[in-house]
Amino acid sequence: MPLVSTRALVLQSFPYSETSKILRLYTWEHGLLSVMAKGALRPRSRYGGVLEPFTEGQAAFYLKPGRDLHTLSGFDLVRSRQALGRSLVGFAGASLLAEMVLRVGAEEAQPALYAALAGAWDAIAGAADGAEALAASLAGAWTLIGLMGFAPQLDECVVCGAEVQPADPVRFDAVAGGVACTRCRPAGRVLEPESRSELRVLLAGEVPAGGVGRPGTHRALLRAFLDAQVAHDKPFRALDLFLENASAARPAPPAAPGVDIA
Repeated sequence: MPLVSTRALVLQSFPYSETSKILRLYTWEHGLLSVMAKGALRPRSRYGGVLEPFTEGQAAFYLKPGRDLHTLSGFDLVRSRQALGRSLVGFAGASLLAEMVLRVGAEEAQPALYAALAGAWDAIAGAADGAEALAASLAGAWTLIGLMGFAPQLDECVVCGAEVQPADPVRFDAVAGGVACTRCRPAGRVLEPESRSELRVLLAGEVPAGGVGRPGTHRALLRAFLDAQVAHDKPFRALDLFLENASAARPAPPAAPGVDIA
């Protein structure tokens, strides 16, 4: 039962008995793990209240091969990200990203996934307003989707394979996994070029300055794609909270094209 030390992100934290906590961590070297923090709920705990979601630190724990629960020995705080608590949009977005990693993370190292999640949390925490927090959350979600192997196809029709140009009218087929040309999908609402271009930017992990142009369209795209490709009949609990708060982050734009979510 070796004592190991690794960088770790706290995805989830909940009480265990009257004095301890169980943490779900995503670690740099060991992927997704569960650890017990004994005594973490005591008034004078050596952890000092830092074992909360979105916290990052250097975690030391006793790794028990073949076991699902390990024992935390120490946690040196690196970043608390308390700023995420100041914005409902940011908090909900960060929670959705944590749930996504909880859903698909494995007990093996995937540094790119770790870096993407930590970077997205930092971008959300540093957002200037609700619109930017929404865009940072969307960028984080689409980046994670890409790293999980589910990135939507945006440059070729998912039905016939024909190349589609940036200005071509297309429809978004979440079930098929990307855009479809209007010949293959003659019915439904068109995904306008601006939103498709922004989606490509979000997939690259970049946050559009000032937020996305049509927030409602991007909320619909994310919901449709997560439901069709990732959720597998087990809805994300944080998704509704995120979408609800995101819709209130700024006034709704004028009438805009929607998206076909077939």
